[in-house]
Amino acid sequence: MYIEPIIFYHKFDVLYKISNEEVLEDMKSLRQIAEKYGTPVLVMDLNVVKQNYMNLVENIKNCKVYYAVKSNSHVEIVKLLRDLGSNFDVASRGEIEKLLSLGVEPNRMSFGNTIKKTEDIKFAYEHGIKMFAVDAEMEIEKIAAVAPGSDVYVRISTNGMEDDADWPLTRKFGTSVSHAIELVKYAKSMGLNPIGLSFHVGSQNYNPENWRTAIREASIVFEEAKENGINMTMINTGGGMPVKYVRDIPTVKQIAKVINEAVEEYLGDNITVIVEPGRSMVGNAGVMITKVILRSRKGEENWLYLDAGVFHGLTETIQNIRYRITVDGKEDEEIDTFVLAGPTCDSVDVMYYDAQLPKSTTLGDIVYFHTAGAYTSEYATNFNGIASPQVIFVNGILSDESDSLQKELIEVKESKLD
Repeated sequence: MYIEPIIFYHKFDVLYKISNEEVLEDMKSLRQIAEKYGTPVLVMDLNVVKQNYMNLVENIKNCKVYYAVKSNSHVEIVKLLRDLGSNFDVASRGEIEKLLSLGVEPNRMSFGNTIKKTEDIKFAYEHGIKMFAVDAEMEIEKIAAVAPGSDVYVRISTNGMEDDADWPLTRKFGTSVSHAIELVKYAKSMGLNPIGLSFHVGSQNYNPENWRTAIREASIVFEEAKENGINMTMINTGGGMPVKYVRDIPTVKQIAKVINEAVEEYLGDNITVIVEPGRSMVGNAGVMITKVILRSRKGEENWLYLDAGVFHGLTETIQNIRYRITVDGKEDEEIDTFVLAGPTCDSVDVMYYDAQLPKSTTLGDIVYFHTAGAYTSEYATNFNGIASPQVIFVNGILSDESDSLQKELIEVKESKLD
């Protein structure tokens, strides 16, 4: 059962009165937030999320956004996107329950996980969700049994793009084009409605042309389906649009241009284009603030231990994600190589063995992980009895509108049932 978080609005806290320009400057300071709320803390800016959403719908033709809830399911983000008109890609019954409790209509949800419990499919169907992803015969059979007549879309794999993505997704999910053709026909024979295909070019994909390649491959399935009397009208381009960590990235406009061209060339008119942004929706809307709690030397290695690590929001550091890291007040200092580790009693809790940080970084220094709005708070645990990072919303602190007087600061404490 999902319980809505307790939300404390601090608009009238003396530190955050919007009538004082000097106080507004303090509010924009990540250090001020760290001092007031302690660390670790994830600071989010909903203005950035809104702009990311608008960039998609304004640049991709016939676009429907299905936000990947798994990337950051915080209620403030869900409510914003709900009100903007977004749809939602859900992966579990828990996410469905959360969205329903926040007033998201079931027809705005797609059950995009290709690995679903039968009872969860039944739950989704009984609550009005009629759109499901598949990549195997058995998944089709489960849906046909407990969600008859539902819309399904087949996920194809995108082999050959591994070198262009930080996090390829080609083995666990999706299937070949030839198998996808058979699945489309099988779904139809089982009384389901195959509406299209989906793919994922891999998380943090830096080559826009990969979207063209995937759409071209998908078109083969569309053509074969049409020859068998099945008219599919949707292509789901998944996620994969990159955010800026340390590498240069293509813009949304550049990727959108490729998608638009490929859909027109290979699929034709009257095709709905679904995008499932997660990282690209919320990644650059967040900064994780941590603090050094120990510096030590082990042989030739300098070690820094932070109050957040692999088990407390920085899990993706061990999965090829390289955050840009800065140390408060030491941005211009000479740098050195450090092993950067978390606070737990587990040897896995090491983020980087080659972090480049100011040479004088030491106890008490505030360390920022930039572009940390996605897959941080969602991965965070209370392992070793160490609390997960707080989540604070300061709208405008990371966006171009940071000089606006419309400021909000929200402290959120999550409550869960055992």
